[in-house]
Amino acid sequence: MGLFDLFVIAVGLSMDAFAVAICKGLSVKKVTVKHGLIVGLYFGGFQAAMPLLGFLLGSSFAKYIEAFDHWVAFVLLGIIGINMIRESREKEEEINASFGLKAMLPMAVATSIDALAVGISFAFMRVQIGWAVLFIGVITFTLSAIGVKLGNLFGAKYKSAAELSGGIILILLGTKILLEHLGVL
Repeated sequence: MGLFDLFVIAVGLSMDAFAVAICKGLSVKKVTVKHGLIVGLYFGGFQAAMPLLGFLLGSSFAKYIEAFDHWVAFVLLGIIGINMIRESREKEEEINASFGLKAMLPMAVATSIDALAVGISFAFMRVQIGWAVLFIGVITFTLSAIGVKLGNLFGAKYKSAAELSGGIILILLGTKILLEHLGVL
């Protein structure tokens, strides 16, 4: 897997965090740089840590499923993508206006669970986890910080589009991995 593929996965994974960051921007009257940094650090940090944890878990049993690892990656990315698309069509939920630990931690964990599954698939694909973690963390940090500001400026209209596009990206990447492994691409 090349750097471009890692970049695309990082963008796809960050769309959940971006969508929630937009909502966090909606929850305050005036967004400050501190708001963007808090959201970026929570979401970027967890989005980086979860694939690393998934990679470590996946590495411990990767040798047992090596023959069908491409199918595992395809299914995991497909499920995550379909879930993101489904969430893009659901009704808005109320977002807490607090930027404290009790408000941010559950959202950071919730938006990064899919990154854990991607980390497991990284172990099967023998991805350079350092680059993957760096890309995912930095891109999620950046997009989340921007999302807070955009949410405050423009409202919730981008939330669904962000989740929808993130889901489509992950499904397409899972399909690409499968087709490459089957020799079609």
